[in-house]
Amino acid sequence: MVTPSYTVTCTRKILIAPGVYEFAFTKPEGFVFKAGQFVLFDVPLVENPTDVQARAYSIASTPDDAELLFAIKLLPGGRMSTFVEQKLEIGTSMSIKGPFGVFVLKPEEQLPALFACTGAGVVPFRSIAKHALSEGDTRAIDLLFVVRNEEDFFWLEDFRMLERTYKNFHLHLSLTQPKESWGGLSGRVQQAIPQVADVVQKSMSDILLYACGNPDMTKEVKALAIGPWGMAKERVHIEGYI
Repeated sequence: MVTPSYTVTCTRKILIAPGVYEFAFTKPEGFVFKAGQFVLFDVPLVENPTDVQARAYSIASTPDDAELLFAIKLLPGGRMSTFVEQKLEIGTSMSIKGPFGVFVLKPEEQLPALFACTGAGVVPFRSIAKHALSEGDTRAIDLLFVVRNEEDFFWLEDFRMLERTYKNFHLHLSLTQPKESWGGLSGRVQQAIPQVADVVQKSMSDILLYACGNPDMTKEVKALAIGPWGMAKERVHIEGYI
């Protein structure tokens, strides 16, 4: 089966945290996706526009939104990072393919869900959480968002709005390099996940765990989950971000 290709046009580009851009595109007619899926952007090399390669980015908007929303953590020398910094402007058109991926919350799995992420790994969880809650999902949903410094967080108001609107959603923040004034959790994802489970009084063996971010982190989380944390393998879902 041939994967559909679409042309999208940039409608917004905003620096939302140090080295992190939010960018939105028009949503093509007929483009349907599940919350948590990603698309492939055809990204031209800035120095040679005829050199085009695909790069994968999760969709941050929900399937019901009128636009396609993304975020990128800039990487030195990265193809998409360089394009976003130097070439992407409002009105810029790009080609995408998709959607792809199975990193989705299944409605039939009504166990409490813990979403754990670092940096731009929060992108699919914005879509998944907002969509599930708006569709009436009543399970407990906890989001653990981990960054290095407090200024590295983004979209916090979106998540706090979900907390205010839905009593079954809770946001947990952790810093790996906290200042003395920090009052939240501290430590990497691997260290913070058990702390969140204790806070919400849930046994790790009785939840669904979704982890997204650095591939080394997601691999370690999976090993801990199906090892010392005592989770069934089918309840652990990971998505590694480069």
